[in-house]
Amino acid sequence: MELPEPDLDTRQIKSREQMIAYRRALKENQKWQGPAPMGEGPLNRDGMPKVPPGQKPTERWPVLDLGVQPEIPLDFWSLTVSGLVENPETFNWEQFNKLPQTQDVSDFHCVTTWSKLDNRWEGVRFSDIANECGLLPEAQYVYIKAYDGYSTNLPLEEAMKYDVLLVHSWEGEPLTKEHGGPVRMITPQLYAWKGAKWIGEIIFRDYDELGFWEKRGYSNTAEPWLNDRYS
Repeated sequence: MELPEPDLDTRQIKSREQMIAYRRALKENQKWQGPAPMGEGPLNRDGMPKVPPGQKPTERWPVLDLGVQPEIPLDFWSLTVSGLVENPETFNWEQFNKLPQTQDVSDFHCVTTWSKLDNRWEGVRFSDIANECGLLPEAQYVYIKAYDGYSTNLPLEEAMKYDVLLVHSWEGEPLTKEHGGPVRMITPQLYAWKGAKWIGEIIFRDYDELGFWEKRGYSNTAEPWLNDRYS
């Protein structure tokens, strides 16, 4: 679907309420005559400036983690889906790769102010995994656990966006260990810490629980175009 070209004025969107209204207007194909979203560059496919405020594009892909990079042989890798689903499941590597595979190009925004643009990914949409296991109506939040002890959390609405993937390939090659391989989650419309490297478990809940960085003062909402880094 092609988004209408917004009629942006010189003001900028500074509140979550304004951002919600802007995105709703685009989704409903309505002309927007309010403030512009913050950032620089042409608008991306979601109507946001290519580079969010405070970010600088980089050709490199810096490596950030908790100091542990787990070695996970594919024969021992698994992804568990639990909580508020009709069919809790543990996928092994072969089963995961039999799920519908998606190729996508999206940007990667780190809270430490760098952005790596136009990454070619391949993996499984989060929404396809959720639908495979049968979400219960009570599910409203997602809690993610990783093999290195990391955790993070998202509202279900954010996790189910079309560009949220569990990726196993980057630029046509298997995702390397230092970048979260065999499989990591990506959240292109949020800061990258919301997508866990070395993902191991997805838990659907009716309540929110803060993850590793959220407990340590990072924003629970992590909206790049609001410069929403810290709580």
